[in-house]
Amino acid sequence: MAATAAEEKVEEEGKQKTRKSIRSRYLTFLNSIANKPVKVRIPEEEFQEGHGEKITPIPLIKEKNQEEVELIPLKEPYSYARIKYDTIPNEYLYELIEPPLSMDENSVLTKLKETLVSTINMSDAEEKEEREKILKKATLEVMHALDISLNPVSMERIFYYLSRDLVGLGTIEGVMLDSNVEDISCDGVNIPIFIFHRKYGSIRSNIKFEKENDLDAFVVWLAQRSGKTISVANPMLDATLPDGSRLNATLGKHVTKKGSSFTIRRFKDDPFTPIDLVRFKTMSIDMMAYLWLCIEYGSSMMVCGGTASGKTTTLNAVLLFIPPQMKIISIEDTRELNLPHENWIASVTREGFGGKSSGQMAGAVDMFDLLTAAMRQRPQYLMVGEVRGKEAYVVFQAMATGTIAYSTFHADDLSSMIHRMESEPINLPRSLMTALNIMLLQGQVKVGTKMTRRVKSLTEIVGLDPETNEIIYNSVFTWNPADDRFHFSGHSYIFEKIRLSRGWSPRQMENEMRRRVLVLEYMRKKNFNNYRKVASLISAYYRDPEKTVAMIESEMAEMGAIQVPVTSQEAKKEVQ
Repeated sequence: MAATAAEEKVEEEGKQKTRKSIRSRYLTFLNSIANKPVKVRIPEEEFQEGHGEKITPIPLIKEKNQEEVELIPLKEPYSYARIKYDTIPNEYLYELIEPPLSMDENSVLTKLKETLVSTINMSDAEEKEEREKILKKATLEVMHALDISLNPVSMERIFYYLSRDLVGLGTIEGVMLDSNVEDISCDGVNIPIFIFHRKYGSIRSNIKFEKENDLDAFVVWLAQRSGKTISVANPMLDATLPDGSRLNATLGKHVTKKGSSFTIRRFKDDPFTPIDLVRFKTMSIDMMAYLWLCIEYGSSMMVCGGTASGKTTTLNAVLLFIPPQMKIISIEDTRELNLPHENWIASVTREGFGGKSSGQMAGAVDMFDLLTAAMRQRPQYLMVGEVRGKEAYVVFQAMATGTIAYSTFHADDLSSMIHRMESEPINLPRSLMTALNIMLLQGQVKVGTKMTRRVKSLTEIVGLDPETNEIIYNSVFTWNPADDRFHFSGHSYIFEKIRLSRGWSPRQMENEMRRRVLVLEYMRKKNFNNYRKVASLISAYYRDPEKTVAMIESEMAEMGAIQVPVTSQEAKKEVQ
């Protein structure tokens, strides 16, 4: 037994020497690339998988005037967002919570990052998951080569920051993971980053760039991630990030006096659906059913509103009602639309190269060029991200010749839309405006204490008065801010037009509307929250409406959520 104990003692002493040797070699490595000594903690026995401290402990709120409203996991168990309410200024705050790092962990992170940046190459063309695998493998190889040994918790924390900074978008990556965040705005050095949150509106965060050089470098890096350049010679940038989000940035104090700035408008891989908009009360289920019928039977529409009113989000959602086999062409400055349709050409403009000649850089492709080319391809549905110039004339000409067209436009009401269309640089004749069928007006409004979005009106363009030259219109649905409800005017000229073209009786037309309300209500009650799932059921309805409605009626009856059958049996009786 004594011999065994002695052997164990010798073995333990050997392990201690090995640990000291690893520590010594690692310190030598660190000191070789830095002029200051760095202390490294050797792993302790109690740190095993599933034991020890948490990767990201949630800190207590120290300020007495602040209270927690919501804690949102972003990348569990690494990062969280905490919404707080401050009772003194009466405002919401956004707190990004990430893993804490000790001085030793920070030193290891810095040295690993320096080594990895110079040794690995990850293209943005690769999937994010694939880049993380490459990074993890390279990190382990570097640690093995340098004899770096970390406990599991430290390893997880350090790799989180390596992934955040080398694969993600660095300081703002955590916020980019929050599906409720729509915009991220940095206004300059030492100014908190503001975010636009879907539930709480514009709120201040705990993130900021404290050094001018850090912010400048970050903006240049964002430009590089977008495949573009920004410099003193060209200090403004409009680009698209790898995930599709829109980036607008400025460099230095040349055009923005508080220093570099950037605004990121989030792009959703899984965009909002008609069901989401009904759930958010952006519009009612009856309004959505109305738009379904209008889009299916070829009504052109303009989605109008102010900045950040949700125009593109609403347009993208209602475009799911386009029949799946139709040919679609979309034209945008920056890719924002996201549709599940296969027969869809998504085109974007392109900047030119070199200096300008004849007012345009060589190789530039603008919206007018794309629109002209699109009209030669006989699209059945045409989408233009936003009309603001001469391309508007081509869009309205397309409507007048039978192409179904959709677009967004900056206007606060019908009168301002008409005025802007008639003014420079569009100069659209009023007679051509009657080619438009529907104007959807959406705005950012305050309901209670929160900012939200509502469709203020759905207006039909009926025609042009020959005597007064005024646009004749019919407001089908309007939003009442007093009770936050939508009201139907009782008549739709477009419905009457559809009814006559299909040879339906008034009751058959009503039945078509009710069937679509049923399908939408079914998806709402079944909590359809994926745009492909919503599109799949809409496609099933187009293929076989009888079978789809019968299936929905059966399931709704089991749920106790339907009282009056809305199958087309009533329509058949009407015909007989």
